[in-house]
Amino acid sequence: MQAFELSSINRQRLRDAKSYVEFLRVPALSIGLYVLPPGGVDAQKPHTEDEAYYVIRGRGMIRIEKEDREVQEGSVVFAPAGAPHHFHSITEELQILVFFAPAEGTNA
Repeated sequence: MQAFELSSINRQRLRDAKSYVEFLRVPALSIGLYVLPPGGVDAQKPHTEDEAYYVIRGRGMIRIEKEDREVQEGSVVFAPAGAPHHFHSITEELQILVFFAPAEGTNA
């Protein structure tokens, strides 16, 4: 069994001074924690895998292709492979679980 505590994952992320840390990788799936501060810039590029986001806490907006949507605690958003997307207008620190299927970079 693999089990994870978000508090430990976030400590690792802070220790590594990164906004994103992957904590699970198997061929069909990878999962990471992504944190963006208020006013932060999300500079990610389109991915070659499907991606789902679950907002643990915070508030902001996400743009997928040409559509904007508000996100907050409990929001779940899907970004299909190849679709330009990014978070913006972040008013409260966003903590987001990121799910890639298959694992991130597999289709690159």
